[in-house]
Amino acid sequence: MVLLGINSLLNNLPFLFEGLGVTILLTLISVVLATLFGILLAMGRCYGRQPLPFLIYIYEKVFRGLPLLVIFFLIYFGLSQQGIHLKAFYAAVIGLVLHSTAYQIQIFRSAISAVPDGQKTAAMSIGMSKLKTIYYIILPQVLRFSIPGWSNEFTILLKDSSIAFSIGVVELMARGDAINSMNPDGILYVLLFIAFLYFILVFSINRGLNYLEKRYRISGYTATSVR
Repeated sequence: MVLLGINSLLNNLPFLFEGLGVTILLTLISVVLATLFGILLAMGRCYGRQPLPFLIYIYEKVFRGLPLLVIFFLIYFGLSQQGIHLKAFYAAVIGLVLHSTAYQIQIFRSAISAVPDGQKTAAMSIGMSKLKTIYYIILPQVLRFSIPGWSNEFTILLKDSSIAFSIGVVELMARGDAINSMNPDGILYVLLFIAFLYFILVFSINRGLNYLEKRYRISGYTATSVR
């Protein structure tokens, strides 16, 4: 039984690594887009005029309250009934971005709150516009304050990407499910290897971002987020 499982794993390694590539691509695209939208919407929530902050608040509550699987199904199956047919990969990206952005808004909003108001007042008192103050004074500090919360969200998004196999994205977990359909006797070792790959990815990301956090930490300030 052990040899059967190991042989199944070895025979399917190229198949699994292809799925790993899809998982990494899905995660990177989603986290980049969610980060950009998270920063913009956090700025809108803090500095925008009504009703923009209220609309962003509603968006946060809705997409933080919906399970990711429901979001995937709404986008992939729901939109197809309305004549909007998306490829599974793009539907997964949209779902992950919508879901993660709702959390990243809070991460960046708490980081914005950590910047003393006096800095904004001082910048504007020497003639800087509100936009320049945000771009040159506030944003650089926000990016540094947000590293702890953002690194946590990055790893959560990576693990959440495994749910994308439910709508047909042929990522790492979907490859494991396909192997199970063809050869269920050796699936234990395949699943253990998949778990190992996820662990390596999460561990590497955490170590890398912990290094950045220590390197760019501003003494005396912290930014936290509740997921």
